[in-house]
Amino acid sequence: MAQTHDHEIVSIYPFSDEEVDQLMDNSQECVLMWATKDGWPVGVTHAFLWHEGKIWITFAVHRHRAAAIRRDNRVSVNVSSRGYPEGASDDLPGGAITFKGTGEFFDDDETKAWYYAALSKKLNPDSPEGEAFFNNLLDSPLRVILAVTPVKKIMYNGGKAQAHMAGAISEDELGERLPVDKERMNAERAKRGLPPR
Repeated sequence: MAQTHDHEIVSIYPFSDEEVDQLMDNSQECVLMWATKDGWPVGVTHAFLWHEGKIWITFAVHRHRAAAIRRDNRVSVNVSSRGYPEGASDDLPGGAITFKGTGEFFDDDETKAWYYAALSKKLNPDSPEGEAFFNNLLDSPLRVILAVTPVKKIMYNGGKAQAHMAGAISEDELGERLPVDKERMNAERAKRGLPPR
C-alpha cells in the first residue's frame, strides 16, 4: 500500500469511543489548564479519574486554580498515553487527547467518599496498603473536587498515525479531515505560494 501520510494533517487520527475510555481509564495523570485573572494560561499535572464521561480531579480549595475556575469555569484537560503506569499493556492506545470543557466543584461528603476510594484504587490497584494510605492522604478538610464535562475533544491517535505512515491501514480507516486541516491549512499554504492539499 502506498504511503499517503502528510505530517501537516493530523486531524485524521481520532480515537474510537472505546479507545478514549481505554486511554482515560489507564492513564494516571492529566494536565488541568485554566486562565488567570490577567489572561495567562496555566497548567498543573494531577492524578484523575474518568467517570461517567467526566474528568474528576482534586486539589486544595485555597489554590489559585480554584478561584480562577470559579471565576471562569472554561478549562482544558490534556491526557496522554505517557501517563500509563509501568508495565501497562502494549495493546492500550497511544497518543493524547485535549478536552475543552466546563468545570463544576463538589465539596459534599458523599462525592468525596466515592471519589477518594475510586482514585486510590486506580493509583494502587495491587496494593491495599497503598490504597488505604492514599485514601487517608486525600481526606483533608481543605480538599475540593472538580468535575470537568467535556464539550470538545482534540485527539491524536499515535497508533493510527504510525500505521498510516507505514502504509499499513487504508484511507477509509482514517477519521474525517477537519476544517483546520482543510480550509485553514490551505489558506496558510496559499499565503506561502504553496499548492493546496
